Amino acid sequence: MFTRYHAKLFAYELMQRCSMEKVERLSNALLDAQVVLNPHQVDATLFAFQSPPMRGAILADEVGLGKTIEAGIVLSQHWAERKRRILIILPANLRKQWSQELQEKFYLPSVILESAPFNKEIKAGNQNPFDSDKIVLCSYQFARNKSDYVQQIQWDLAVIDEAHRLRNVYQKSGVIAQDLRRTLGRTPTLLLTATPLQNSLKELFGLASFIDEHIFGDIKSFQRQFGSSPSAAQLEDLRERLMPICTRTLRKQVLEYIKYTERKPHTEKFTPTKAEDTLYYQISEYLRRPDLQALPSGQRQLITMVLRKQLASSTCAIAGSLENIANRLQKKLDPMPSVSTEWDDELEDDIDGIDELADEFEGEFDTEVDDDSEQLSDEQRRLIENEIKELREFHQTAAGIKENAKGDALLKALKVGFAMTKENKAAEKAIIFTESKRTQRYLLELLGGNGYADDIVLFNGSNSEPEAKAIYADWKLRHQETDKITGSATADTRAALVEHFRDKARIMIATEAAAEGINLQFCSMVVNYDLPWNPQRIEQRIGRCHRYGQEHDVVVVNFLNENNAADRRAFQLLEQKFKLFDGVFGSSDESRPTRE
Repeated sequence: MFTRYHAKLFAYELMQRCSMEKVERLSNALLDAQVVLNPHQVDATLFAFQSPPMRGAILADEVGLGKTIEAGIVLSQHWAERKRRILIILPANLRKQWSQELQEKFYLPSVILESAPFNKEIKAGNQNPFDSDKIVLCSYQFARNKSDYVQQIQWDLAVIDEAHRLRNVYQKSGVIAQDLRRTLGRTPTLLLTATPLQNSLKELFGLASFIDEHIFGDIKSFQRQFGSSPSAAQLEDLRERLMPICTRTLRKQVLEYIKYTERKPHTEKFTPTKAEDTLYYQISEYLRRPDLQALPSGQRQLITMVLRKQLASSTCAIAGSLENIANRLQKKLDPMPSVSTEWDDELEDDIDGIDELADEFEGEFDTEVDDDSEQLSDEQRRLIENEIKELREFHQTAAGIKENAKGDALLKALKVGFAMTKENKAAEKAIIFTESKRTQRYLLELLGGNGYADDIVLFNGSNSEPEAKAIYADWKLRHQETDKITGSATADTRAALVEHFRDKARIMIATEAAAEGINLQFCSMVVNYDLPWNPQRIEQRIGRCHRYGQEHDVVVVNFLNENNAADRRAFQLLEQKFKLFDGVFGSSDESRPTRE
């Protein structure tokens, strides 16, 4: 016999499963959610619900407008409708953060799949750990590696965070993106990215193909339609073609109900010393030579790009690489030649996220490694010996340079920037971004010797320095027996470093690892010590601080080497790329550098 309580329960269940329209469909998903919704988030969520004719949607709101909240509402509605086979693919360092937010803000259960728990489940007799009664979270690489298991599940929804990482799916080098697109097949997919376009319009073709492979035809058809320098009419046509699958809200569009502060750009110009200019000229001439023995032909373009970036970053950064290249070349002359590390691994020792850096070039990089085991001729040995001698001389020159004009400019810029934050009544805090871990250590020593010794915290991809380990140990002690400790040393160390920056340090010196997944609304100064060749990476950096909850104007400092034609050219390229992005999606702020 059914009681009225049974009837009410069954009616509720049926209501969850029935088709509802517009805002009414959201009401049940938001019954328990611990979030304060803004109108643009409701609009974005409804857009995602209304996109089934395609195969999902791209949510591309500007940085800091709450795309994670929008995705959480979509997930909550799916959960309420008993569509609970949900997969979230995201950068590994964001898995714990997502899991916590799903639980705390939406009461949605989730499981993180990585090698150890996956293998444990397999050994326990679970034939497919992806077949879970919880939302499954995993990294890009793990989803790719376990594609056979992923494809066995008929997913109700896949969500991909930081989806701009998939933009090179049309290139030969975009193997992870290609594999993920093939793995997901016809699964409804929600892509989240604040930077859907970074360098080339072809990236939009790549992202759109995850939602609808036929929207633009093939890549050749896309290029014929929009070219590399599209007219205003072509950009308008592109916007209209994207409208059914992509929605984007700008900060300037929400000012009626969210108060956003301004950005205050400052360009610090500097002139290198004579020794620095000489080194720059010598290495530039070396890299132009067609017959280099040190650089593998298949990866020469990428390695040259990295070396030029290190040269612009600091003499410490380039000195380390020159020594490594000389040592690597020396191994070719050994009686039993052996190269213990791949070039990618060697570059990753100094540059966080070398794959992302490679994507800044539109060229496709050959991943094949040259065969170093072949017998060398006498002439080849002579050339290698000469090149090793030359590289060691370059290294000695770089290591001997003690006066760094860009470092001096940083000290000056910090004084100017802190004066501006003080005028804004903001706390004196700054995050300094560099692309080189060696430069990061150099800046630690430089600032430590100029009055900031006790005010600095480092942040990078490994966070394995003694300072970071000490901060982490202290953080664990303070938060023992609380839910702040997730059990992931990587995620908890990141949280510990951010908390230390908030409560104790004045300056965080960070690599690109800090450009995603951390919130620094308490900091109102961003210093781009090294300037990416990609305006949207600059936007991601600034977005750590200039986001919802920031109470003060954000000072943005960039550097310009007035003697360096490549530096000036980089400014021009950033300007061109930013205009391309603005032409398709629009923007709210001057995130690109200005040559005041």
